[in-house]
Amino acid sequence: MNSDKKPGLSSSSERGTRGEVFTYNKPFRLESGALLNQYHLAYTTLGELNETKDNAVWIFHALTANSDPSEWWSGLVGEGKLFDPAKHFIVGVNMPGSAYGSIGPLDINPLTDKPYYHDFPWFTTRDMIRAYDPLRKFLGIEKIYIGIGGSMGGQQLLEWAIEEPQLFEHIIPIATNAYHSAWGIAFNASQRLAIEADSTWKNKAEDAGTEGLKAARSIALLSYRHYDAYGISQIEESNDVLESFKSESYQRYQGDKLVKRFNAFSYYFLSKGMDSHNVGRSRISIEGALKEITAKTLVIGISNDVLFPVSEQQFLANTISGASFKSIESFYGHDGFLLEYDQISKAITHFLQQSQKTDFKKQLTG
Repeated sequence: MNSDKKPGLSSSSERGTRGEVFTYNKPFRLESGALLNQYHLAYTTLGELNETKDNAVWIFHALTANSDPSEWWSGLVGEGKLFDPAKHFIVGVNMPGSAYGSIGPLDINPLTDKPYYHDFPWFTTRDMIRAYDPLRKFLGIEKIYIGIGGSMGGQQLLEWAIEEPQLFEHIIPIATNAYHSAWGIAFNASQRLAIEADSTWKNKAEDAGTEGLKAARSIALLSYRHYDAYGISQIEESNDVLESFKSESYQRYQGDKLVKRFNAFSYYFLSKGMDSHNVGRSRISIEGALKEITAKTLVIGISNDVLFPVSEQQFLANTISGASFKSIESFYGHDGFLLEYDQISKAITHFLQQSQKTDFKKQLTG
């Protein structure tokens, strides 16, 4: 898009389909101090904003997903599902730094006319939500009925609900935290070390660090899943196996699968963005920041999540004013937030019903 055009849709995009791109043509400063003269965001919309503009649902994706939640959260988003385009105006935005259309490391650096690669000015989770706000205004959204996201998506949601408390009516952070733990940072650092150990990582090429990315994904899976999940799905059928174990094959398969759709640069910088997450940064405190949230809040945790343990969600629920907490069972561990559709749907439905009852009572009492 030419720089003299109004920020918004590219001429070839259509509402409700993938491939929509919003371009912001004003200077945008990141928390790191880096200054971008412009940036672009790939996003998806499903459904239409109604006349009263009170049906917007903003869905934040996790580390390696894209802007279309009907693809990676099909049990919750779609016709007849909890988030139905026939009822809701659903918005998903690809995180800056990702490999699915938003500004990222493989884009051209206007200062050099070459791809950014290792010099990409990575975004914190707070930078991300500040980048989304101009898009929100462009779409005509004045109030977001529901904001929802898991893992890194939940981190962004919390940042936005703190930064603009009046924007959200309801928020539902899932399997996430107020600040990324030392444990979580150690996992991400180990993944970056794996990428850095790849002899190709220093190359200025799209496929740099590919083998390292496979190893990084293997490390990540150990934090996403749970002991029981491997014990059920990857157990050997014979006691006589000496090598080529199922679990090893699974780890290799998942690494091969990721490199076909992602790149090491995006993975590297998005993990740094996750590590930077701390709602207390440049604010009075973590607790003080969370108390700025005025949206009705349901916090959901996964009982055996080893990456974002339930204690982190309990802290959110205990600190955010009036928040509710729900723990769900899943042998998948952290990945349960992507897979336990029925439990999550029931918890959210109950939460919204209770919210409506509370609103009705307030109306009656004046």
